[in-house]
Amino acid sequence: MTSGMTIDIEQLLEQLTLEEKASLLAGSAMWHTTPVERLNIPAIKVSDGPNGARGSGGFAGSTTAACFPCGISLAATWNVDIVHQIGAAIGEEAKTKGAHILLGPTANIHRSPLNGRNFECYSEDPFLSARMAVAYIRGLQSQHVGACIKHYVCNDSEFERNTIDSIVGERALREIYLPPFKAAVQEADTWGIMSAYNKVNGIYASENPYTLLDILRDEWGFEGIVMSDWFGTKSTAASVNGGQDLEMPGPPAWRGGKLLAAAQAGEAKEEAITDSARRMLYTIQRAGAFEDPTDSPEQAIDNPAHRMLIRQAAAEGIVLLKNEGEILPIDPAKSETVAVIGPNARTAQIMGGGSAQVNTHYRVSPYESLLAKVGEEMEVAYAIGTTNHKSLPVLEAAWLATQGGQGGFAGEYYDNLDLAGSPVFQEAIQSSERMWFGEFSPDVDINSFSARFTGTITAPESGRYTFSLISVGLTRLLLDGQQVIDNWDEQQPGDFFFGMGSAEVTYEVDLQAGQEVELVIEYSKSGTMPLSIFRVGCLPPMVEDTIGEAVALAAQSDIALVYVGHSGEWETEGHDRPDMELVCEQNDLVEAVAAVNPNTVVILNTGAPITMPWIDKVAAVLQAWFPGQECGNAITDVLFGDVTPSGKLPQTFPKRLEDNPAFINYPGENGKVTYGEGLFVGYRYYEKKLIEPLFPFGFGLSYTTFEYSNLQLSTTKIPPDEILTVSIDVTNSGNVTGKEIVQLYIADPLSSLVRPEKELKAFAKVTLEPGETQTATMTIDKAALAYFDDLEMSWIAEAGTFEVRVGASSQDIRATASFELQESASFDGPEKEPIALSIESTMKDLLAHEEAKAVLSEHLPDFMDAPQLGMMMGFTLLQLQGMAADLLTDEVLGKINEGLRGIR
Repeated sequence: MTSGMTIDIEQLLEQLTLEEKASLLAGSAMWHTTPVERLNIPAIKVSDGPNGARGSGGFAGSTTAACFPCGISLAATWNVDIVHQIGAAIGEEAKTKGAHILLGPTANIHRSPLNGRNFECYSEDPFLSARMAVAYIRGLQSQHVGACIKHYVCNDSEFERNTIDSIVGERALREIYLPPFKAAVQEADTWGIMSAYNKVNGIYASENPYTLLDILRDEWGFEGIVMSDWFGTKSTAASVNGGQDLEMPGPPAWRGGKLLAAAQAGEAKEEAITDSARRMLYTIQRAGAFEDPTDSPEQAIDNPAHRMLIRQAAAEGIVLLKNEGEILPIDPAKSETVAVIGPNARTAQIMGGGSAQVNTHYRVSPYESLLAKVGEEMEVAYAIGTTNHKSLPVLEAAWLATQGGQGGFAGEYYDNLDLAGSPVFQEAIQSSERMWFGEFSPDVDINSFSARFTGTITAPESGRYTFSLISVGLTRLLLDGQQVIDNWDEQQPGDFFFGMGSAEVTYEVDLQAGQEVELVIEYSKSGTMPLSIFRVGCLPPMVEDTIGEAVALAAQSDIALVYVGHSGEWETEGHDRPDMELVCEQNDLVEAVAAVNPNTVVILNTGAPITMPWIDKVAAVLQAWFPGQECGNAITDVLFGDVTPSGKLPQTFPKRLEDNPAFINYPGENGKVTYGEGLFVGYRYYEKKLIEPLFPFGFGLSYTTFEYSNLQLSTTKIPPDEILTVSIDVTNSGNVTGKEIVQLYIADPLSSLVRPEKELKAFAKVTLEPGETQTATMTIDKAALAYFDDLEMSWIAEAGTFEVRVGASSQDIRATASFELQESASFDGPEKEPIALSIESTMKDLLAHEEAKAVLSEHLPDFMDAPQLGMMMGFTLLQLQGMAADLLTDEVLGKINEGLRGIR
């Protein structure tokens, strides 16, 4: 979107000094770019995404925001319309935070099930990822908020993520890892791209001229800005010369005065600085900031329309993996008693960890949603079964109040490090977790302050409570005036918040039900570390045998709903998972419950595949992902059939970790990770190796059934520039309304280069009433038929026969048909000079060119008719001289070389 205010960018550029141009290329603070006040060039603001717009605050204790389903949950909908709506809603949210650009979507590929940020990314498949990214970006930018798609490129694990060197082949780079970014540029016109922390084939992604200049700018024609990941700039001159426009955050570590000095020394190209400044000015104009330079205050607007959309999208992303005996949907008339079991039943696990977190308006747990749904129709009882926390759960807000009777804590801030004198700023916070990420008050120096937070906790039951404290900064915890946790004088390092935080310190105390205790947290921070945070945990009294309690409850119930999975502590930016297992004793819990209740339903909150050793013992499994703030409502909607499940897996679930394609090479060693599986990521690998997964890519059950018939192709022979239309009839042969995802795969059985067995190239989602038939129509162009030839450095759609395979999943193909591409076509590669032919060219290359063939026929007429010629195609004439020196004399070779001169 271009602002209504016309700015002559070139004229403005001419007025900028070199120093001012350089200043535009780094942030001024955590979330703002740098203004040039002399010329009325404003700053613009960015905000973390992608599953919400957090604003400038931290992950907790800041202005609240809507929490949308995570990326893999959205991809599981296979619904570009709803993802477009999600993007538009997040754009509206971003505007309530005064942001011009949202840092999202995340479009890296699910290379391994262990990646800590799998939940944040869409899929193992580049085509599905691209469709999701384009829909999200178009929706977001329809609200005049720019997208900054991330992380470009090959940032597919968290292991040594700031320095790891991703060694990836050209074909895999082009066919697997780049397509979502290419589509974002060429189809969605993304405003920005965020460069990754890692290296790509030896050069940091933030200064890699091949990916940033040759591909992104020259081949794809990208005109937006390339922004660094936070603290991801690695150099001064190299980053500017290599194509990165903006260092974030500010104040700059590598730009500013360093960049000016590098330019004056001739190390940083002034032309590159000017080009980047031009793109920054264009983006500022695009954001409308010249017209309205106001830094708007952040607002917490809980939009009812967003609530409804989140609930709809979350439910549509849930995947029904098993439904033995059609136990689902639950019929209250048949199941009078229900056991609600598991650590994720009363705790809504709505999002993964890291920068994708928001301080959400609210969260609905499965337990409270279930109670609201069944009312008095069913008898509901609860047992936790086991815990699954890594650090103790955050202290329940409902147990807290200030001295004034308000919920939460009363906070007081001091302009010194030891809580001396009078407070300079006061605030109330609702959570026992508070994070500061950048400036939050003009009265408080974020790099040097102390604070005290006071509240009253009322014990909900009698027993032993365990309190804990973790912090980035110094902390101590006081109960009724007595210091019980010292994380101030004796702090030990831990892995909390990317290794910046302390180890968890705990304290146990016996409390009586209704007992009120004053709880005080004291905090002190000095230094420039970007994060400041404290987190008070509290584990309430637990029975000695939690699994035994759950088993007893399940044994006397008609149906057992077991809510297990992970949280943002286990699946998070900064750490990969060590394995594919459910953490703590959750597998034991599921096994034990299933042993006493045949109607056991498992509901999974994970952002990536897990092993399921109990899969044959339970009646049903729902994969619910991290579905956002409407978590409980969305799950309950599907459990009771208010929504018929229609989600399908965007990532293959292997039976065991050893089966996944990256297993041998993941996560890397000695600073490098080899993408040894090449093209064969996800289902491409399982199919090539004939390895049966637990659940295949594209799999998902429904409460109804669908039949496929009448596959039709618009033609059986097409030239390269013609579009092939594929249609198939889908009938709802069941008894309830449902949605089916029709998946179209292309196979190239006779390709010159190795290709996967088949690849997803189109899909359609149709809604059908019982007995209704609809025609799903999809199109295929030459790009869908092409592979990337790393010798020719271009895409090749090779003449020959292709197969269309249409089905309900990658392993459930319902219909096939063939068509012929009549001519080969190459396209969309970098411009390159044709290769000059000589006696060092292969016979294959020489004979493919008519002029060169004529030269050979003139000087070697008998040789050209030799029956052994077919065996010599891979040899050069110089190499053949060693085999036929009497024929290929130096004189003859000289004449041939002269005749070939100028032929390309």
